[in-house]
Amino acid sequence: AATLEARVPFMHFFDGFRTSHEVQKIELLSDDILRELIPLELVSAHRQRCLTPDKPVLRGTAQNPDVYFQSREGANPFYNACPDIVQRIMDKFGEQTGRYYKLFEYHGDPKAERVIILMGSGCETVHETVDYLNNQGEKVGVIKVRLFQPFDVGRFIESLPNSVKSIAVLDRTKEPGSAGEPLYLEVVTAIHEGWKKITFPNIVGGRYGLSSKEFTPAMVKAIFDHLAKPKPKNHFTIGINDDVTFTSLNFDPSFSTEPDNVVRAMFYGLGSDGTVGANKNSIKIIGEGTENNAQAYFVYDSKKSGSMTVSHLRFGAEKIRSTYLINQANFIGCHHWGFIETIDILKNAATGATFLLNSPYPAEEVWENLPAKVQQQIIDKKLKLYSINASQVAKNSGMGHRINTIMQVCFFKLAGVLPEKEAIAKIKQAIEKTYGKKGADVVNMNLKAVDNTLENLYPVKVGKVKAITEKPKSLQNNIPKFVNDVLGKIMVWEGDDLPVSALPADGTFPTATAKWEKRNVAEEIPVWDEDVCVQCGKCVMVCPHATIRAKVYEAEKLANAPVSFKSTNAKDKSFAGQKFTIQVAPEDCTGCSICVDICPAKNKAEPTKKALYMSPQLPLREQERENWYFFLSLPNPDRRKLKLNQIRQQQLQEPLFEFSGACAGCGETPYLKLLTQLFGDRTLIANATGCSSIYGGNLPTTPWTQNAEGRGPTWSNSLFEDNAEFGFGYRLSIDKQAEFAAELLQQLSNEIGDNLVNDILKNEQKTEADIWEQRENVEFLKRKLDELLGTKKDPNLKTKIANLTSLADYLVKKSVWIVGGDGWAYDIDFHGIDHVLASGKNVNILVMDTEVYSNTGGQSSKATPTAAVAKFAASGKPAAKKDLGLMAMTYGNVYVASIALGAKDEHTLKVFLEAEAFDGPSLIIAYSHCIAHGIDMTTGLQQQKALVDSGRWLLYRYNPTLQNEGKNPLQLDMKAPSESVEKSMYQENRFKMLIKSKPEIAKQLLAQAQAEVDARWEMYQYLANR
Repeated sequence: AATLEARVPFMHFFDGFRTSHEVQKIELLSDDILRELIPLELVSAHRQRCLTPDKPVLRGTAQNPDVYFQSREGANPFYNACPDIVQRIMDKFGEQTGRYYKLFEYHGDPKAERVIILMGSGCETVHETVDYLNNQGEKVGVIKVRLFQPFDVGRFIESLPNSVKSIAVLDRTKEPGSAGEPLYLEVVTAIHEGWKKITFPNIVGGRYGLSSKEFTPAMVKAIFDHLAKPKPKNHFTIGINDDVTFTSLNFDPSFSTEPDNVVRAMFYGLGSDGTVGANKNSIKIIGEGTENNAQAYFVYDSKKSGSMTVSHLRFGAEKIRSTYLINQANFIGCHHWGFIETIDILKNAATGATFLLNSPYPAEEVWENLPAKVQQQIIDKKLKLYSINASQVAKNSGMGHRINTIMQVCFFKLAGVLPEKEAIAKIKQAIEKTYGKKGADVVNMNLKAVDNTLENLYPVKVGKVKAITEKPKSLQNNIPKFVNDVLGKIMVWEGDDLPVSALPADGTFPTATAKWEKRNVAEEIPVWDEDVCVQCGKCVMVCPHATIRAKVYEAEKLANAPVSFKSTNAKDKSFAGQKFTIQVAPEDCTGCSICVDICPAKNKAEPTKKALYMSPQLPLREQERENWYFFLSLPNPDRRKLKLNQIRQQQLQEPLFEFSGACAGCGETPYLKLLTQLFGDRTLIANATGCSSIYGGNLPTTPWTQNAEGRGPTWSNSLFEDNAEFGFGYRLSIDKQAEFAAELLQQLSNEIGDNLVNDILKNEQKTEADIWEQRENVEFLKRKLDELLGTKKDPNLKTKIANLTSLADYLVKKSVWIVGGDGWAYDIDFHGIDHVLASGKNVNILVMDTEVYSNTGGQSSKATPTAAVAKFAASGKPAAKKDLGLMAMTYGNVYVASIALGAKDEHTLKVFLEAEAFDGPSLIIAYSHCIAHGIDMTTGLQQQKALVDSGRWLLYRYNPTLQNEGKNPLQLDMKAPSESVEKSMYQENRFKMLIKSKPEIAKQLLAQAQAEVDARWEMYQYLANR
C-alpha cells in the first residue's frame, strides 16, 4: 500500500530461521480490508507508468557525469515523504483491524531510564522481558523499529522517553571494519541531530543472534544490567563467550520469564522420521481446534537425514512472545533411543514433566536399559515415564521407519490438550490432508498406525538407579584434540558453549572427521554371508555412505582377528591364496539396504536371503564395532596392482569420502565416493552450494577424508552462482605453479642432477604407477633441495631453491573436479559451466542430476523432466528437460558422458576413468535418484535402470579423442528403449500424483513426454551412427 503512494521500492526482510521456520496462530485480513488499504486509483496510476509500446518511453539509460548526480538528488522528495506515508497507512490499518503500529514503537515504563532499540523477531523477546522486569520494579523499555530506512529522525526522537539515560542499540549483523553496525549508526546520528536536551544519553551498540543464534530473556536482562553501569562497554556481544577480543557480556542462563500457564513441549526426532512434519500438524490442530494461541519452532542441523531434530511447541491462552527455545518443558518426547546415550535431552525437562520414549525394549525392560544418568534425572525431576516401540508399530503398519504419526497420537493422549476421540479424529483429518496427494495407500498406512498406537503405549515404573556399566561413548579413545574439544562439543549439541578462541578464525577445518561421529541411526544393518558371496564388489560400489567395504589380504593377518570376524578365500585369481572380507561399519551405516537390493548372490538354502541381509543393529553393535576396527587395521591393497577397469578389483580401493550426512539411500554420494577411490589422493574439489555442499562441508564433521599418508581431497565451496569459475581458478593456479616449478627445476638442474630432473619432467603420470613414481621422485627432490639450502651461499640460488621447495608438490599431477547439482549446472551457473568448457582447460565437471533443487525442498529446475510435479510446477512441468550434454558436445573438444550407476555400473566406472584421462574439459552428467522423486530409496538403483530401459535417461560417451582414430566420438552405451515412459514414470510419486490431481493434464503430458523421449533417442541414434 505504501509503495504505491510513495513510489519508493520497499525491501521486506526477516532475520533468519527464527522467523521463517516459526509457526504461529495468525488472523488473516479480509479482502475488504485489503481493498481499503490499496486504493484502485493508486493501482491504476502504477499501471499507467508501465512500459508499453503504446506509450513508448526509455528507462535505464547510461548517464554521463554531467547529469547523473542531479538525477540521483531528484529522488529526494520521494524518500523524504516516505515515512509520513508509511505511518498514515499504519494508522489506517489500525482503524480497520484494531492493530496499531508505529515507525518506532515504544513499549515499557513511561519514565524508563534504560532502553533497548532493535528490529526483527528479537523485539518480542525484549518486550516479554521488559514486562517482567518492570513488574519487578525496574524502569526499562524497548523501541521496536518498524521502518529502518528512510530513517525518520523526528519520530524516532519522539518515541524515546525523556527520562532515558542509557541506550543499547542491537544489530543482528556484523560489519567488519566499520565504526558500528547499521542501526547503531542510524541511532547515533539521529540523536546527534535531533536530541533537544542538554544532557545526551549514553549510547552503546551490541551484536546478537547471528545465524539465528539464541536470544533469550536472560540475555536481555544482562543488557539492561549492563546499561545500569556508569560506563557500559560499547560494541559488545551477547550470547557468546568472546575470549579473544573480550566483547561479550556475561548472563545468567537460568533466568526465565515464561509464564506458568503456557504448555511447553519438546520432541527429539531423527531427521526424515517425520517428527517435524507431525508437529507442524499438531500445532495446527491445537491452534485451529482450540482457543489457545500456538507457536512451533524447529531446530535441526544441515544433515540431509539421520540427524537430531528438536521441535519446540508452545500453546496457551495468552499471546506468545517467546521467540526463543524452550528451557523448561512440561513434555519431552524422545523418538530415537540412541539419543539418550549421547545427548542430555532431559536437561530442559521441568519438574513433574511427562517423558515419552520410543524404545526397542518392552516396557518392563526400559528402566534397566536406561543410562544411569537418565535414571537419576527422571527420579530427581519426578518425571512421568511412558514408552512405546513406535518403530515396531510403524513396521507393522507398513510405514517403514516413519514413526511420526504414532508419536503424535501418544503426545495428544498424554498431554490431554483435546479429548482423546476428538484428538484422534483431527489427527486423521490432518493425515488425509497432508498425504492425500501421495495416494490412498500412504493415507491408509498412516490411519492404520493411528489405530494401532495406544494399545502399545505403556507407563514405565520408575525404579532405583542401578550400578550399571555405561555403554562406550560414540567417540573413540584416539580422537584428535580439536575433534574432541571442538567438534565433539558440536556433535552433542553443546556448540553454543564454545568460546571464540576455539574456532578457526579463517574458517579452515580439518578433513577426516566424520569417522569420529558414530551416529548409530540404523535400526537394521547388513550382515554378510561369506559362503554365498560372489565377491562382485557391487554392494561396496553402491553404498551411499561408504559403510560397507571389501579387502583382500594374506591369511596370516587373521592371527589376532576377533572371534566373530568373517573371511573367506578370495575368488579372483589375481589374489590366489589370499583372504577376502566384506565388513560393515555398524555405527555409521544408515540402514538404507541398497546393498542388499543390488546383491546378485542368492542363498539357495534360504531363498529369502542373499549374501547380504538386514538384521537389527543393536544386538550386533558391539561385535561389529570390534570387527570394523580390526578390518581397518588390515592393509589396503597396492593401488598400482589393481585392475581399475574391473569393479571387483577397483572397489578394493579405499574411499576418501565416508559417512556423510546425506539421506539414507542417497543417489549422489556413490559418485563422489567413486571419484575419491580413483583420484582422491590428488584431487581438489570445487563444490557448488546444494545438497553436496551440505553433506560434504557442514559442521561438525566432514566426510572428505585422508589415506594413511595423509593425502586426500581438498575441498572448498564458493557461491552457488560461480562454482564453475571458482574451480576453473583452481586449474589456472595449479597450472601456473606447476609451470613455475618446472622452470625452476630446469634452472637448478646442475645442482639437482639431470637424471632426476628428466625423470620428473618426462613422467606423463597417466597411471597409478606413474603417480607413485612421481611422488617418490618429488620426495627425493625435496630432500635434495633441503641439503642444497643448507650448503649454498649465493642468495639468488637460495631463493630459487626455497621457491622450488614450496612448489615441488605441484610437480605431481593434480586433478580438479567441479561438482554440484542440476540447479547449479542447468540454471544458476550455466553461464559459468559454458565459460569453463569453452576454455579447453583440463578440468572435470560432475553434475549430480536429481532433476530438482533437492537441497531447498524440491523446486523445479531446467533439468526437471516433462510431467514431473515439483515446487513451481504443481501442475506438472510443461517444458522438456534441458539437454545439457548435447549443448556441451557442440564445442567438439569436450568429453561428455551421461551415466546412471544403477543401470550400468561398469559404464559409470569407465566414464570416470576416461574423463580423468582426457586432456581437456570433461562433463559427466550422473543421474541421481532422490527422496524428492517420491520413491522407495531402497530400490533407487532399480528405478535408474527402469529410466534407461524406457529411454528417458540415456547412457552415452562423447570422446573427442576417438576422432583421431577416425571413429565417431559419440558412443551410445545402451540398447534401444524397450519399455514405455509411462511404466518408469509412474513408479515415482512426482509423476503419479498428477494422475489424481489433474488426470487430463497428466494424460496430455505423458503423451508429450513419450514423444520427446522417442525424438531424442532417434536424434542420438542418428548422431552416433553417422
